[in-house]
Amino acid sequence: MAELRWKVVTDRGTTTGTAEWNAGEPLRLHPDLPKGIFRQVTAELDWPMEDGERLFMNGYQTWTYSPELGKTDRLRGIDQIPKFLTKKYAFDRYGDYHFVSYSKEPGTSHGFSYCTFRKGDQYKLLASLDDRPGYTIFRYSAQKALLTLERDCAGIRHRGGVYAIFDLFWGEGTENAVYDGWFAAMGVKPRTKEKLAGYSSWYNHYQDITNLGVEADFKACREYLRPGDLFQIDDGWEWKVGDWLKFHPYKFPLGIYRFADMAHTYGLKAGLWLAPFICETDSDLYRDHPDWLLRHEGKPWRCGGNWSGFYALDIDHPGVRDYLAKVFDNVLNRYGCNYDLVKLDFLYAAAPFGTDRETRAGRMYRAMEMLRKWCGDKLMLACGVPVMPAFGVADYCRVSCDVSLDWDDVFYMRPMHRERVSTRQALNNTILRAPLNGRAYGSDPDVFFLRTENCRLTEEQKKTLATVNALCGQVFLTSDGKLTVEQKKDYAHYRDLFDRGILEECTVNGITYSLDGNREHIDLKL
Repeated sequence: MAELRWKVVTDRGTTTGTAEWNAGEPLRLHPDLPKGIFRQVTAELDWPMEDGERLFMNGYQTWTYSPELGKTDRLRGIDQIPKFLTKKYAFDRYGDYHFVSYSKEPGTSHGFSYCTFRKGDQYKLLASLDDRPGYTIFRYSAQKALLTLERDCAGIRHRGGVYAIFDLFWGEGTENAVYDGWFAAMGVKPRTKEKLAGYSSWYNHYQDITNLGVEADFKACREYLRPGDLFQIDDGWEWKVGDWLKFHPYKFPLGIYRFADMAHTYGLKAGLWLAPFICETDSDLYRDHPDWLLRHEGKPWRCGGNWSGFYALDIDHPGVRDYLAKVFDNVLNRYGCNYDLVKLDFLYAAAPFGTDRETRAGRMYRAMEMLRKWCGDKLMLACGVPVMPAFGVADYCRVSCDVSLDWDDVFYMRPMHRERVSTRQALNNTILRAPLNGRAYGSDPDVFFLRTENCRLTEEQKKTLATVNALCGQVFLTSDGKLTVEQKKDYAHYRDLFDRGILEECTVNGITYSLDGNREHIDLKL
């Protein structure tokens, strides 16, 4: 049992209280509060961290690097990046940097929606049961032995009466026990248990895909894919990001609809990449519909530096909603297209902030529900999204940043934001978020590689990546086209591991598994 001390500060005054919190039992703090504008909603627990204990704080969105920390470690923000670079490439817009402060004191960290304290194979899980009223932000100070909780609802205008300041769960025990308890308390179940293997075009060509190139890759990967697998066309087919009803005229003069039929002819699922809530500055949409852009303090909200720079669309604008409904209808239902899956990327852009009536988390939940409605019964793979709003809504969800063609990207990118491209950091997130797999959705740990050309990973690194992806996720995609005879044998081995392997133990230090009665262990160096 622990005493949780809570405080609500509004423009009308301060309300405080205490509550007893028991492990294994939900705690719902819904006090009757006077009307006013929320300034601060917090709670705190005395929480000493034991020697040898490790702390995991879940990062803001799927790409956010979320390591296990010791008592003297701290999370690094973007203070080390020169301000002119941050402004030029909008590095502060990929994560939580524009609305959460990062402490520089040793032993401090923060995270969203849930966190764990692990000693050996024993866990203490502290988690939110509902983040729609505002993200639950956990902060920890090892020096103060204090765990602080914040409800991200500052600026919300409360009309008076009951308000859900916190809905919480605390469990102790094995990893499976605490996560099973949390999801049972939430009543969240995954939409599908089906595993999904296949091919994605992105890491072989990035945006440099063409009609002929996709045909060549389709022919090559048919030699090792199996019926029911996925063939997914990633970014590069559209004219510009945001122009989803216009194919690139030079690269795809015949469009991309026929690729769905090609996949179906061979018993494969067809997938297509979209980034529905953004548009780049070079797009027709950006030029023709400036009123569709999401604005903050009168200015369009820039979300990052990819492509020609890109901006958020306002999901409350009728024109945006009508346009996106048409896009999804075209891709999934019309013109003989019938794609089976859409990979929906950069979803965090839907809700970088809230209003006086809706928190940024509430807006993100609503955006995910819009996507689910537009997708209907087709498969949705969510990417670049805050984790909890996707629970039970996305069929599959990325749990890591993008992998890179080498171990940790180029040296000058390593001091950058927590959402940067990195195979090492992707593996870290895949392992530490593995308990979400099969509970919240099917986890997508991004792709693995077997090829030698256009890839700088060592053979050992490729083995590690393929093994972790096969055991810790429900999605198992490669971005290789043509494989040699030996590489096809390797693929068959990892595919068997994905289909039948049993994960026995998994930490950032090592992974233990069994396949057909044979037990194996791999040491990890992350």
